[in-house]
Amino acid sequence: MDKPDKKSGMTIWIDADACPRAIKEIVFRASERLRIMVHLVANRNLAVPQSPLVSMVRVAEDFNGADRYILEQVGESDLVVTADIPLAAEIVKKGAIAIDPRGDLYTSENVGERLSVRNFMQDLRAVGLVQGGCAELGAADRRKFAAALDSTLAQVLRRRS
Repeated sequence: MDKPDKKSGMTIWIDADACPRAIKEIVFRASERLRIMVHLVANRNLAVPQSPLVSMVRVAEDFNGADRYILEQVGESDLVVTADIPLAAEIVKKGAIAIDPRGDLYTSENVGERLSVRNFMQDLRAVGLVQGGCAELGAADRRKFAAALDSTLAQVLRRRS
């Protein structure tokens, strides 16, 4: 097996506690194809493929342990997969790339608005005006994520070569 491509200088971090299995599998395939390291960060053990490119990082079971760990470790050339909008906002502030499991990129232009909407919806849920959360991840979401991941990785790797 080839070693990770050190030229890319990129690592993919997955906020793995709530990341759907299908999304992780898409990332694993991209990792193998492009020789990019992937670190899953969670507060419990998760199954990971036998690959020198994939590791599992278990953090303390406190509320934001995985988020704090990712923020401490992420570099400007890294990509983070997360549905956590506050974490995505911090990732973008650090100059790294964040993408949600539905294939939407968080950018400096959109993350503030998404954070405001998230906080507003959280307030509505707290007073009982809104119930439930996001719809279940479907096939179209998986395709959108795969396309966005491939496109983002290709852009980043082109810039770095």
